[in-house]
Amino acid sequence: MPGPLNDLRVVELAGLGPAPHAAMLLADLGADVVRIERPGGNGPDLLGGLPDHLLRGRRTIVTDLKTPEGRARVLELVERADVLIEGFRPGVAERLGVGPEDCHRRNARLVYGRVTGWGRSGPLSDRAGHDINYLSLTGALHAVGTRDRPVAPLNLIGDFGGGSLFLLAGILAALWERERSGLGQVVDATMTDGVGLLMHMIWTLHGSGVWSDERASNLLDGGAPFYDTYACSDGRWVAVGAIEPQFYRALLDGLDLAGEELPDQYDRAGWPVLRARIAGVFATKPRDHWAEVFTGTDACVTPVLSLEEVADHPHNRARQRFFTRDGVRQPKPSPEFSRTSPDLPSPPPSRPTEYGAVLRDWEA
Repeated sequence: MPGPLNDLRVVELAGLGPAPHAAMLLADLGADVVRIERPGGNGPDLLGGLPDHLLRGRRTIVTDLKTPEGRARVLELVERADVLIEGFRPGVAERLGVGPEDCHRRNARLVYGRVTGWGRSGPLSDRAGHDINYLSLTGALHAVGTRDRPVAPLNLIGDFGGGSLFLLAGILAALWERERSGLGQVVDATMTDGVGLLMHMIWTLHGSGVWSDERASNLLDGGAPFYDTYACSDGRWVAVGAIEPQFYRALLDGLDLAGEELPDQYDRAGWPVLRARIAGVFATKPRDHWAEVFTGTDACVTPVLSLEEVADHPHNRARQRFFTRDGVRQPKPSPEFSRTSPDLPSPPPSRPTEYGAVLRDWEA
């Protein structure tokens, strides 16, 4: 079934990180996305030549934007497109002749979506960086980790949270506004800005004096013994998120600690004692024992699953949230829709699409 973005035409200028992720999500929801690859690829081959399933759901054209012919091809597609996505460093698209002004001269209705790490102004705007660097200047990296050291939370927060998802929000907002004005515009997403907004609740708590700058000492950063992970006897782990009093009582019940003399839940001075007691009990049994003990309760205790285990967990299996293609297990498109739920995305292209075929499709 066509997804809710069926008939939306998107040009993606190939890059890394948030831009291709945003393009994938648009394709997942039914958009017709054409990715423009440069000859020789767009970065290091981390997959050893295997298909990159981040590129699922769209076609690819290989063309050199540094040549007049390549630039002309992109602008010809832009004339017929609704959205363009690029993730170059500031000024690169303009130097190639496919910046916003170049594109809007050909199509005033185009929504031109672009994403950078540092933004288009400021002393770092033209510097290289990766997710870990963007997090380091937002306070997010300082706030995540153990007391001893900050820990990078993969590249989820900067690339995909602060970058891809804010870029998509901007693109969809601009498409909505275009329905009234008839005009496109530039959507300029910055990963550091997006991460700042993702941190808004933490900034609020910090500004109110209830969040310490000392890592692993707060309610949600592993400082609270009722919101943390615990090792079990088999070396695997459980996650505990029993914040509310009724959930905390269910946690103590499951651990057979309800009758013991323990510090009050929110007595920070007593947290080391409480943590030691909870940790000692969890360490006596294997992870799956505790998963069974807390099944059907509101104690907010769950097993910490490895990537190999996720799809086979009964809840994920019941919801059929994963599918496998070419031996690669991957999540299905999200969110779900009541009338226009999209089909499973097509695999990443095994070969480039002929430029003329895309042009003919988009002329229809």
